[in-house]
Amino acid sequence: MDPTSLQRLVFLTSLLSCSTNQARLTVTPSSSQVFRDESVSLRCEDASDGWTVRRNTSRDTRTECEDWGRSAGSSCTISHMDPRDSGEYWCESTEGSTSNTITITVSEKPTTTMDPPTASSAPPASSLHLVFRVICHLVVFCPYCISTFLMVSIYRERARGSDQSVSMAMNPSNHAEQGLDDDYDDVLSAVTTEHQF
Repeated sequence: MDPTSLQRLVFLTSLLSCSTNQARLTVTPSSSQVFRDESVSLRCEDASDGWTVRRNTSRDTRTECEDWGRSAGSSCTISHMDPRDSGEYWCESTEGSTSNTITITVSEKPTTTMDPPTASSAPPASSLHLVFRVICHLVVFCPYCISTFLMVSIYRERARGSDQSVSMAMNPSNHAEQGLDDDYDDVLSAVTTEHQF
């Protein structure tokens, strides 16, 4: 084997060994946009021991995870993100090798505002269901209430008029036309019928 081939082989071997030790920073959740008070986990993947997570922010430069988060080996967790945690994050080895850089921006949580309902918008489905139920109850109970009111009114009218009596008198008729005996004439003339209503 000639010396140039040997040099190439050594060079390729060292290049491959360096590339296999290269770390890659991953962020969970996998978004560069984070809101205040959210938790973020940073991890140096495919790395051997000795890799740590570092950052540059507006308040610190090249600081390790122990200064601003909770470190566990080659990973780092920030429990409550703050807008001041916005910046660049990367993995760095003890020899000074670095991984990819990820920029994280921390912003305030958006406030949710609801537009007031317009006059043309329909009420929610649950309200329609309630309106339908009320109408059904009215259709059932209104005739009952009306008939009860009418019956009470009729009863009260009859109760007020109960002391009045209606009487009927019969006029004596011609005995010859009716063919009645004289014995019954006195009875017929004295008959008066009374009815109570």
